[in-house]
Order: sequence, then structure tokens, then C-alpha cells
Amino acid sequence: MQPFPVPPDEIPAGGQWLRGGGPASACVDPADGSTVTSIHAADSAQVDAAARAGAAAAADPAWRDLLPHQRARLLSRVADAIEDHAEQLALLQTRNTGKALGETRALVASAAGTFRYYAAALETLEGELPPSRGAHLTMSVHEPIGVVGAITPWNSPIASDAQKIAPALAAGNAVLLKPAEATPLVSLALARLAHDAGVPPALLSVLPGPGSVVGDAIARHPLVGKLAFTGGTATGRVLGRIAADRIIPVTMELGGKSPTIVCEDADAEETVAGILYGIFSSTGQSCIAGSRIFVPRKHYAEWAARLISATSALRLGPGTDPATQVGPLATFAHRDKVAAMVDRAREEGAQVLCGGHIPDEERLSRGAYYLPTLLDGLAPDAKTCQEEIFGPVGVLLPYDDEDDLVAKANSTVYGLACGIWTADYRRALRLARRVEAGTVWINTYKQFSISTPFSGTKESGLGTDKGRTAIRSYQRQKSLYLNLADEPIPWARVSRS
Repeated sequence: MQPFPVPPDEIPAGGQWLRGGGPASACVDPADGSTVTSIHAADSAQVDAAARAGAAAAADPAWRDLLPHQRARLLSRVADAIEDHAEQLALLQTRNTGKALGETRALVASAAGTFRYYAAALETLEGELPPSRGAHLTMSVHEPIGVVGAITPWNSPIASDAQKIAPALAAGNAVLLKPAEATPLVSLALARLAHDAGVPPALLSVLPGPGSVVGDAIARHPLVGKLAFTGGTATGRVLGRIAADRIIPVTMELGGKSPTIVCEDADAEETVAGILYGIFSSTGQSCIAGSRIFVPRKHYAEWAARLISATSALRLGPGTDPATQVGPLATFAHRDKVAAMVDRAREEGAQVLCGGHIPDEERLSRGAYYLPTLLDGLAPDAKTCQEEIFGPVGVLLPYDDEDDLVAKANSTVYGLACGIWTADYRRALRLARRVEAGTVWINTYKQFSISTPFSGTKESGLGTDKGRTAIRSYQRQKSLYLNLADEPIPWARVSRS
């Protein structure tokens, strides 16, 4: 199967496919270091043109006045197009990100499902008719913001793209999408499919390039009325300050340092499989990765032995190999960053239980691989236990009782996700309420539904993605009052003498 035919070195900006005005950047296959293609970044002038064209397209009656079921039909056609090209899109994403083909197939299916879900939600989303408190009829209506800036990460591009583009289009907006600089290819392919499916080209621009240039230009553009961001907390702070200065709404899904909690009665086979999936799938490049593994102190040795054995047996390889469980990291620079953070963990006193270095196998020598790694011997407040590594590195931490566990689980600035493994659902629900996290999985991990809202607490995010009401987050609310009184307003009555 050949990769999806993205036009060579072209980006969709303001209704046209053209070469970016910024510097070229190589899109590299991290499995072997080969160059897939090169794409010129957008420049600030193209961001401006895309914003102006998007604003005009959003205000055009041909788009503005579409009825909900008509816009829903368009979103469904985009979903059909994604499904028709699913295998090509999955392979393209695997080549650009290194993710295993099984994962990229699931992400493509998720993207199609997202467009189809928001088509259905748009068909059924209702307005509000608040109870009257006077001689008038009141109603609440929702209108598009106009132009939305969406900035997505490199770890799961097509799924992240869809979770912003679909509800924003459903709400009636134009979208300026900035994919990650290193992994823009599947985002560009998605734009071509959307345009071919009937989305007016100026309503969806994809503007790759550095965040400091393209992302900043999008965030500061006066026609951009909302920012939707998924990425690191440091960048989220920068965008939050810009949004605050401009007084525009923003939703942000940020970093995580999620706890995975093993209770004494947890099923060993189920729990080990779930823990490994939670931290090592996607090569640990996931904001929700279960990177802090809490086990009962009195059973610590036996759980450590199980996890070491299972982790050491994971198979590394290119994402195109069906046997691969752990692919390369997305870039060589990020692989080196993960390696440096493990070296720092050693300096903090960590013991490497397994992994802890770049593999020395000849078949992996050209790729951005790092062995799945388990650490222990660290205090909960060590930097390694507090900072997001975003790689295949988990830390084992003992706990004594439930209060000790909750205190340690909540001891980071993050609050994105949590996994709990136990046969006692009373305990599970009690812990789920006490742990500070936007999503809690019980006897499973990393399961998602586009119909279920997703959010973070503390420094893990702001606002909510997914669910029916995500459409409303891309709209402005307006109240209408219709007078039902038979007489003029008494205050303005003209006196008669």
C-alpha cells in the first residue's frame, strides 16, 4: 500500500494549495531515519491570508445559513472519505510518527467516528427556552465564533485534529489548524479529503511550522476568536496569556503524570497487561500515560517481578511490522531527551529495573528507539516522579494504606488521568472520587469515547473536549427577548394632562 498522495510541498492556506512561505522541514520516518518528504512551513503572511479568507467564508450565507442537518451531512461525507482511505492514512501516519500500524489504524477510525458523531450531535442538539419571568418570551441561541485556531500535537495527529475540526465546523466556524512541525503529513491529507468531501476550502487551512512563528501568529491574529490547544503545559501557559490579553476563550489539554493504582486484590494477569498498555503503548508518548505505578508495599517485590518480566518481553520494531508492540519515538531529538531524563533519574538515585538505554540490536540501530524502562527507588517528590517524560518510562512507587496512596497520587501539579486495578468496586469508586484527575479508568486503561467529555484538573488543562456540548464551546451564546405585553413599558409612558 502506497502512502496517501499528499501533494509535494503544498499546504492548504486560505482556500488555495500552495507552497509555504517559511523554511522547509524534513518529515522523517523515525523507524529508520529516512526522509518521507519535506514541507515548507507557513509564514505569517499566509496565516493572515488564511484568517481573512476563513472569516469571509464563515460569514458567507452559503455556509452561515446552512441548516444543522445540511452541515451534518457534510461532516458525514468527511467521515466517509476518511474510512475510504483508512489504510493509506494509517500507513502515512505510521511513517511520519513511528506509531505501530495497529495504533494508527485505530486513530484513523477514531477520526472518522468523531466526524460522524458530531454530525449526529448536530442533528439533535437543541436550544434553550428558559422559563419566562415577565411579559416576554426568552430564548437562548448559539452562534459561531467565526475563526478558530486549533493547535495539535505530534503524538496522535489525525485523532487530535478531528476532535477540534469536527465540532468547530459543526458549530459553523472556519478553522486554522497548526499541526506539529515534525508530523504534518496526515493533517494535510485530512484537509484534502475534507475539501474533496465538500468543505469549502477557505473554512479549513492547515498551517504547519514552528509554534513560535505559526502558532504565535494564529494565537495573536485579531480575527481568531478562540484557541483550542493540545500539547505541553509550558506552551499552554504561553497561549493562555495571549488568550487572556485578547479576552478570547481557550480550551487546553495539557500534560500529565498519571497514577496507576494496584490494589491488593487486583487480578495479576489483567493488571499487568493494563499497566503495560497504559505506559508503553504509543511508546509512552501520551499525556494520559500511566507513568507512576503505585503498588502495596507488602506486595511490592512480587508486583515488581511480574512487571519486569512482562516489560522485558515487549517487542520493539518498526510500526509497519505486525509483531511490533513498541515503536520508535517520534523524533530522534525526543528519543535523546527521554534518554537524558532517565540519566537524570539515575543521578536522583533511581534503580533501573529493566531497560534504561537505547537498544543495541542491529535491526533497530537506524531508528529512534528506546527500551521500555521501569525505575524504582525514588521518592514521590523526585523530579522524575513529578515531571512528564513522555516516553516509555514508568516509575514503581510503594504505598502503605489508602490515605498514603491518595496523598502520593495527588502530589503532582497534574491531574489528567488515573487507572485503578481492584476487584472491590466500592473501593474503586471511593478512590476514583478522591484522586484528582479528569478521567479515571477502573480495571482498564486508555479507553476513550468521543461521546464522553474529556478534561483535566490543575495544570493538566482548562475546559472540556469531546461530548455533545463540545459544539457549544465553539459558539457564542446569545439571549433573545420577545415582548408579549399589550402595553408600552410603563416608565416610558407619555403622561396626559
